[in-house]
Amino acid sequence: MSEVTLSELCIFACSEAFRTPREIIATGVGPIPRLGASLAKLTHSPGLMMTDGEAYLVEDPIPLGPRGDYKPKLSGYLPFSRFFDSAVWTGRRHAMVTPTQIDRFGQTNLSQLGGTHKQPKTQMLGVRGFPGNSIYHANSMFIPFHSVRTFVAGEVDMVSSAGYNPAKRIAGGNYEAIDLQRIVTNLCVMDFGGPDHAVRVISLHPGVRFEDVENATGFALIDAVEGETAMPDAEALAIINRMDPHNIRATVITDNPPARSV
Repeated sequence: MSEVTLSELCIFACSEAFRTPREIIATGVGPIPRLGASLAKLTHSPGLMMTDGEAYLVEDPIPLGPRGDYKPKLSGYLPFSRFFDSAVWTGRRHAMVTPTQIDRFGQTNLSQLGGTHKQPKTQMLGVRGFPGNSIYHANSMFIPFHSVRTFVAGEVDMVSSAGYNPAKRIAGGNYEAIDLQRIVTNLCVMDFGGPDHAVRVISLHPGVRFEDVENATGFALIDAVEGETAMPDAEALAIINRMDPHNIRATVITDNPPARSV
């Protein structure tokens, strides 16, 4: 009996977040989202387009880590200077990122913690590309450690990317450009299907109770759980191993425990 690890379960859940019949560019930021996008491309969503992270579209996802004699199968030229016009601003992209904080309506923070904007207690990366990358195309999130420090009460300390917060909306404004889809964590899968697009839980990982997720979240959650998060099958695990031959995925979640024996 082989064991599916928690990181592999999360990769499989991330691949489901990328499921689409469209031809769009998948951007998975970090090992788990990137492997999720690769798995989606190689299984249920062959129309997904992948990049080499620099200037080219590639036919096959590129494995993580050292690749030896591996040569990417290039299919098109897409330098960063063209990426926004051809993918981001036209809605033909789905990105999955890992912010430091998320609030109930999907606003995220990557910039600073505590204090004021002029004098934060902890200065982080700054907003980087989050403001522009949070609109006009789909966005999802991956959180390796679900806690009240990430899923915060009230509003995030600094809004780095747009969400659905009704208090931020001006009458007559057009907010159709915001498309937040999934949050995958080490405990569950969530979406934004609640009232005013509030976060709700749609599946629990094996052995996790809704109360466990509630206790690790700083805001009220909506229980829309339909069952356990789906487990990867043998085909999916083989693809994950091929895309991550150095087992980098095992370093993302603390101790990378088993998800369930299969």
